[in-house]
Amino acid sequence: MNNLILSRCALLFAALFFSPAYGAVKPKLILQITVDQLRGDQPTRYYDRLGEGGFRYLWESGIVYRDAHHAHANTETIVGHTTLATGAHPAAHGMVGNLWFDRESGFTVYNVEDTNYRLLSKDGGVDASTEIDPTQRAARGDGRSPAAILVTTFADELRSNNGGKSKVIGVSVKDRGAISMAGHSGTAYWFSKASGEFVTSTYYLSQYPDWVINFNSTQPAQKFAGTSWELLQDRSSYVFGDSDNREWETDVAGFGRVFPHSFGDGTSKYFNTWLTLSPAGDQLVLDFAKRALVEEQLGKGDATDYLSVSFSATDYVGHVFGPSSLEAEDNILRLDRTLAELFAFIDEQVGLDNTLIVLSADHGGPDAPGYLKSLGIPAGYIDPDSWDKETAIARIRERFRIKGPLIEAYEHPYLYFSDKVKNDKLIDQEILEAAVVEELSRFEGVSLAVSSSALRSGNLPDTELYRAVINNFNSKRSGDVFIVFEPNWFINDFDGLTVASTHGSPWAYDTYVPIVFAGAGLEARTVDRRVQTIDVAATLSAFMGIKPPSGSAGRPLAEVLEQ
Repeated sequence: MNNLILSRCALLFAALFFSPAYGAVKPKLILQITVDQLRGDQPTRYYDRLGEGGFRYLWESGIVYRDAHHAHANTETIVGHTTLATGAHPAAHGMVGNLWFDRESGFTVYNVEDTNYRLLSKDGGVDASTEIDPTQRAARGDGRSPAAILVTTFADELRSNNGGKSKVIGVSVKDRGAISMAGHSGTAYWFSKASGEFVTSTYYLSQYPDWVINFNSTQPAQKFAGTSWELLQDRSSYVFGDSDNREWETDVAGFGRVFPHSFGDGTSKYFNTWLTLSPAGDQLVLDFAKRALVEEQLGKGDATDYLSVSFSATDYVGHVFGPSSLEAEDNILRLDRTLAELFAFIDEQVGLDNTLIVLSADHGGPDAPGYLKSLGIPAGYIDPDSWDKETAIARIRERFRIKGPLIEAYEHPYLYFSDKVKNDKLIDQEILEAAVVEELSRFEGVSLAVSSSALRSGNLPDTELYRAVINNFNSKRSGDVFIVFEPNWFINDFDGLTVASTHGSPWAYDTYVPIVFAGAGLEARTVDRRVQTIDVAATLSAFMGIKPPSGSAGRPLAEVLEQ
């Protein structure tokens, strides 16, 4: 019996000591893929028509977690990306929303804006006239950095562990998609809709490497001039083949609601924006990521390198046309090809057995209310701009003798009281918050309102919904009241642009995302246990045998480590 025990202990010791986490075999490259607004069901929704080497490679060769969710309540782009990068909840990493109202400056803040670090390209600034993403319009200048992220990322810890020998690069169409994943110590590049080039800021570099200059000199966006977004397969094979012109879809500046979607001759001021509303945006990111892999010699050194690729087309297509649309369906099929091309290139340059791949998403997304209503499912849109005019709010003003506006701003999902109200010593803030919560809870489309006082006290029901709201609460950046809309009710006004669908809730369609680990000798396995996105950074850290990021709250996924 003693010999048997000793034998088992020896096997356990050997398994631990010679696992990647203990340094015997470490990958040459970690490839972290984040697909913006990839709901957990979407990779397999059209599985029978996927090609080889893309999603099929991951799902048939990797470890697939089929019940993965974000555990925070505001499922927006920067929130989800930073959670995946840090393993921390927004309460700790601080990115509570794409926008938040900053009390000290009196301005609404865009998450990665930083006036201290201008864009390195003088022509790479954000052009609001062609930018459909209203979050960037709030930025006071084109400066960008990761300074607002309050904790370290996995990439930061990877470089810290080996004295900065690991190379770290993040690439995306969106600045926040690249910056969040590259962390504080890597280098981020993103696509400028104003210049049609990939840019970075002076936070990262004092001058561009020659390879970036050469890549941009080819005018990568212009290769799409004179072309259109066409259907990849025969229309009759599509689930939504006969649904190409829905009234709730958005025609962005002439891009149209039906196939083919023309990019024009490349001279329109909307040309680069149209590219990002289609699979062309992902192709641009792919091309740049491939060039970065080669020119920076990623995976060729003694230390493990890190490449983050964030694909954004799924998000833009979901907003403009809805996740259940012909455009969204075709985009998934084309994303599958994009992934296959990326994996084939990685295999050629580094080897998939030498590469640990993890794919997830920053959030999911709801279907358009019009589509849901056609199936008899209740859904609708909400207009917070009208709240300050409601009779209920007038009653609160009268009760607390408030002169002037009560509401300073609504930056989803937070309601911020005006400074005058906040600074009025005659008003008990906790009682005022409770009164507003009571009135808001009666508004059409509002499921739950929670005051910041209640969140600070922690005296709330122990339910998954309340825990998600708590996980999103940062006392310096969050507002006075957190608002949760009813399922399938949301705001569809993006700074004057009416869109089909918008994410940002704690409901399952927004929290549900894929998590898949593949490559690096991992064997295929499907796991049905509920896991959280905070587990990704913890797993990567444990796999590499390094300390987790400073705010990490996740648990390493045993199925990845035991192999």
